[in-house]
Amino acid sequence: MQTLSYAILEAPSTLGLATNGVERLPDRLLELGLAQRIRARRARRVAVPPKNSTPDPTTGVLNAKAIAAWSPQLANAVETILDAGEFPVILGGDCTIVLGSMLALRRRGRYGLLFIDGNADFFQPEAEPNGEGASMDLAWVTGYGPSHLTDLEGRGPLVRPEDTVAFAYRDHKDQEEYGSQPLPKELKVIDLPVVRAKGIEAAAREAVDHLTRDELDGFFIHLDADCLDDDIMPAVDFRVPDGLSWDALGTALRIALASGKAVGIEITIYNPRLDEDGSAGRGLADVVAAALRQ
Repeated sequence: MQTLSYAILEAPSTLGLATNGVERLPDRLLELGLAQRIRARRARRVAVPPKNSTPDPTTGVLNAKAIAAWSPQLANAVETILDAGEFPVILGGDCTIVLGSMLALRRRGRYGLLFIDGNADFFQPEAEPNGEGASMDLAWVTGYGPSHLTDLEGRGPLVRPEDTVAFAYRDHKDQEEYGSQPLPKELKVIDLPVVRAKGIEAAAREAVDHLTRDELDGFFIHLDADCLDDDIMPAVDFRVPDGLSWDALGTALRIALASGKAVGIEITIYNPRLDEDGSAGRGLADVVAAALRQ
């Protein structure tokens, strides 16, 4: 039975991508009735600054200054929801919205991050071929990268590596091909091969156990649609074979939410423009709504 009060915050940023399309994610999930299905209040839509197609000359990152300036604005909106005693459901947008979400929590205490994503997102700028922040966001939020993106408001890292779980990623070949920096040893890794070896329930419980340690005030859930199997979620800009099933993702979300320590969730990267028959969006709305309604 639902006991949380949900508030939907629209964060349609594509500042971390060279492409567009994911800014339509909030509209599509709302059209599919997500707000009604979880009995959520629609809080607001955070306006996003225009993009610049020229990478930042110092870091080589697209829209670096805009991301650094916009993330505190998103954090303010998230904090308003938290101050009201509500559970923010943040509809992105690309993965760089995690900076704003975690900044809001960093202002309040020490929180963990359950990072459910098909990619590790730990590239360094010089190795990311397109300068896209959406391939670097986990690195930035844990303190690895240009200081104006990792140390927002002088609060970096926004989440400690040891308080983070990278869950179900499978882009190992791309990391190797392009030379991504390795994830730090203190960051807990439960990648897709480990999920498969342990089973989804055991893997999810291990992740949640790590994030419900006494020293943490709670944890936030980052959900990238590309964690799902490419056969059922082709509507993402960077496709990688394999991935989680609908049931597996639902199980992981239910276990995380049942802990009572999750304080918010963000949903990213689903691109309605690439969803030819609409099935990917319907499936995503279904699995998120079912998990949040428990």
